[in-house]
Amino acid sequence: MSGGFAMVRAMRLLHTSDWHLGRSLHKADLREAQERFLDHLVETARAERVDAVLIAGDVYDRAVPPVDAVALCEQALVRLRDTGARVVVISGNHDSARRLGFSSALIDASGVHLRTRPATLAEPVLLRDDHGPVAVYGVPYLEPAVGLPGFDGPRAHPAVLGEAAARIRADAAARGVARTVVMAHAWVAGGGASDSERDISVGGVGYVPASLFDGFSYVALGHLHGQQTIAEHMRYSGSPLPYSFSEAHHKKGSWLVEVGVDGKTRAERVPAPLYRKLTVLRGRIDDLLTAPEFGDNEGDFAAITLTDTARPEAAMDRLRKRFPHILTLEFKPEGVTGDTRSYGERVKGRDDLAIAAEFVKHVRNAPASDAEHDLLTAAFESVREGAC
Repeated sequence: MSGGFAMVRAMRLLHTSDWHLGRSLHKADLREAQERFLDHLVETARAERVDAVLIAGDVYDRAVPPVDAVALCEQALVRLRDTGARVVVISGNHDSARRLGFSSALIDASGVHLRTRPATLAEPVLLRDDHGPVAVYGVPYLEPAVGLPGFDGPRAHPAVLGEAAARIRADAAARGVARTVVMAHAWVAGGGASDSERDISVGGVGYVPASLFDGFSYVALGHLHGQQTIAEHMRYSGSPLPYSFSEAHHKKGSWLVEVGVDGKTRAERVPAPLYRKLTVLRGRIDDLLTAPEFGDNEGDFAAITLTDTARPEAAMDRLRKRFPHILTLEFKPEGVTGDTRSYGERVKGRDDLAIAAEFVKHVRNAPASDAEHDLLTAAFESVREGAC
């Protein structure tokens, strides 16, 4: 993994983000999968002798995380620090900056640095290698409506993040530090999104130009869940797990980064362990249950769309026998076009029984049976008798 790096000792960083501890996938518990990734991250940090682990936001999935997620995070930070690496964490838009940053001044002394307060974003974590210092600046998610202390400019992502970058440049210049690493949780133009990111933009105002980060040695980004390269010195690590079926084809992982003597960086992708593949299947229920080509998908988290002309009975129970980890089921019959009439037009002139029978047909794409007609008739008669 590190065979291409130079023999001279230089700064080595492990860039990760968007753990979303406490998150589930369509109610499927992902704690075991998250534990496996964190085990892998600790082993990578130890094997590669990294100087610092950079966690670029969205450590938790929500502002008030469940107790087991907090315990898992604490264990991970302790274990990462035990590898000898410093750990730098910023808060993302899913995190509560106040909760995540609690006791940060005390924890700093342990070598775990929590950067959650906008007012301190220009106060770096200073690292050192054989070539001198490297300043790591942590920029937490910046809410434009809140802005930055002492900044009177526009309340928009580009302006606020631009001011943050300017403050960082000024601090680095004052310290005489040539090599600078910036961590940020933001949506940088050019990055591709998935369904599982909480949108932090309205009409494009959440996007910021990549040029805001010109001149920094490396920019460790968080927020977008796909691992991607915006520029050679600017990357998203992406989430370690797929958190929606739109991420089924993502290659998950982290970045192993080396900051050279001249400030230029090299990065290698570190693949994350695969817990359970995500698969999207479509077809008739009998084909899905019997066709051999779906044999390799039996252990996957599955999202299935049935195309039978009539809705099969007990479809979920039947499918679960072959695909025990099915998470979603949709019914989209082939060759059926939607009724464009309004609800009022569709029920006009029809009695209660006809409307109920039409609803059964709409749901199943097949007419109600005689037994179902009898049951509906009895139900309406019972209601009328009760109202008398």
